[in-house]
Amino acid sequence: MEINSIVIVSLVSPKEKMWGQLVMLEPKGITVRGIDLAAFDDFIRQVIRQEETAVGLNTVFFPMHRVERIMVDEPSGSIPSLSERFHAKVGLTIQEYLGIDVPRV
Repeated sequence: MEINSIVIVSLVSPKEKMWGQLVMLEPKGITVRGIDLAAFDDFIRQVIRQEETAVGLNTVFFPMHRVERIMVDEPSGSIPSLSERFHAKVGLTIQEYLGIDVPRV
């Protein structure tokens, strides 16, 4: 996993999932700038309507004992990734929205 990758983090105690930008990954824990996965569709609607951020992105540290798994947000066969869904609905990539410089290959 690279810093600035868009990821889905599965957490325990309590169980929850976060989607967003991987800001830091260390043995003591991870920092993610994102939202609870359950709020993803509300977040997209809010961005499209350019509303005040009721569902905003937060930068959160999770100690490693809470992290069950970290997955890169990638498509699975014909199922688009959350990042692709964001791009299709908003017209910007999540990296553009977050102001993340993506190296051109």
